[in-house]
This record gives sequence, C-alpha cells and structure tokens, in this order.
Amino acid sequence: MLDPEETNAKANSLEQRLGAVETAQARRASGESHQAMAQGYRFVGEVVGGVLMGTGLGWLLDRVAGTSPLGLVGGLLIGTGLSIFVAVRTASRMTRNELAKVGAQPAVADAEDED
Repeated sequence: MLDPEETNAKANSLEQRLGAVETAQARRASGESHQAMAQGYRFVGEVVGGVLMGTGLGWLLDRVAGTSPLGLVGGLLIGTGLSIFVAVRTASRMTRNELAKVGAQPAVADAEDED
C-alpha cells in the first residue's frame, strides 16, 4: 500500500498542476477577449473614420469650389460607401483567418435532408 504522506504529496502535486493549467487557460481566454474587443474597435473606427473623412473632403470641396451642398452630400455618400466596402473586406478577412485557425468543420445536415 501507499504511504499516506506519499499520497498527500502526490495529491498536492496534482492540485498544483491543475491550478497552473486553469491559470493558463484563464490568461488565454482573457487574451482572446481583448483581441476580439480590439478588432471590434478597429472595425468601428474604420466605419466612422471613412464616413467622417468623406464628409470632411466633401465640405472642403464645397469651400474651395463653391458647390455648396453637392460636395458635402457627395463626400458623405462616397465615404459611407467606402466605409461599407472596407468593413465587409475586413470582416471577410477576419473570418478567413479564424476559419484557417480552426480548420475544416464537418457539414451539418439540414432538417429537410433528414427525411
């Protein structure tokens, strides 16, 4: 039979290793959430920045060329369109990167296919 002291030492060692693994998993999960939050802020920044930049350039065109509402409206529309384009491109790139990390997933049958 095992000695009680040896059993306690093994149990303590196991608890220490389990604690280390749990701490590492908590750190990894925290890093992933921070990374996701940073990507979200970047996404919002690109969208808002594109709209504001287009509006600003349209306003500047109005001031220089004297085409009062046309430059502002055109800049707003162009900035919004470019922001949407950049947002979709960024989202698709993020999706591709995440799918590459995870790998191929098994296909799930639709409810119609089960009949």
